Amino acid sequence: MQGRVALITGASRGIGLAIAQALALQGCNLAITGRDKKALLAAERRLNRATPAGACPEPAEGAPAPQLLTQICDVRDAQSVAALFSAVKKKFRRLDFLINNAGISHAMAEVERLPLETWREVIDTDLTGMFLVTQAALPLMRRGATIVNNLSLAATRVFAGQSAYCAAKHGALGLTRTLREELRPRGIRVIALLPGATSTDIWNQFWPEAPRQRMLRPETVAQAVLDALLLPPDSTVEEITLMPTGGAL
Repeated sequence: MQGRVALITGASRGIGLAIAQALALQGCNLAITGRDKKALLAAERRLNRATPAGACPEPAEGAPAPQLLTQICDVRDAQSVAALFSAVKKKFRRLDFLINNAGISHAMAEVERLPLETWREVIDTDLTGMFLVTQAALPLMRRGATIVNNLSLAATRVFAGQSAYCAAKHGALGLTRTLREELRPRGIRVIALLPGATSTDIWNQFWPEAPRQRMLRPETVAQAVLDALLLPPDSTVEEITLMPTGGAL
């Protein structure tokens, strides 16, 4: 990972931040994004402590310290995404790993009571945002690069009261699988990440009292992603499904 470049969207907390920390510990250069400036700056401080100069073992002799780019970005906005990639290109010139992690859910509501505004916000963030970021990233990616799309288990299952979230994640899985076939000739791997219940802030949007003690930890999901990224270039894990040992909640 030393000297390689990763971009993680939605990296200010939860799974995105855990993946960023795992990559920082490997000496990877990082670009992190989010919409919440305060939370993103807090993540930046944590990551600076996780680099080889901070918490992890000494870098290889002569290896430069990892670099960190922090950029506010709304993945729903094409201009905001374009500004992000302009900054990434200026600082790093290339991209080895793209982690599409930005996502939101919504309060429990059956279809007949779900506001159109809420539907659009979730679809625009979880599906269209992934499309916009990936489209902007591909010109910077070369053979051997990897895209990881964080989809959640909702990409293959349905949950009553979560129609917009499930629709967005089902669509994102279709986008991920299509993208994988399109990029095979270019040697770019595409991985679908489907974690089960994971203890992150997203639960506050629809089930604040959820039993966190029964969930996966974000660090566990991050370890699975890191293991997949470290596979030799001639192999890939196409889909990563993780579940708490105790099963579904």
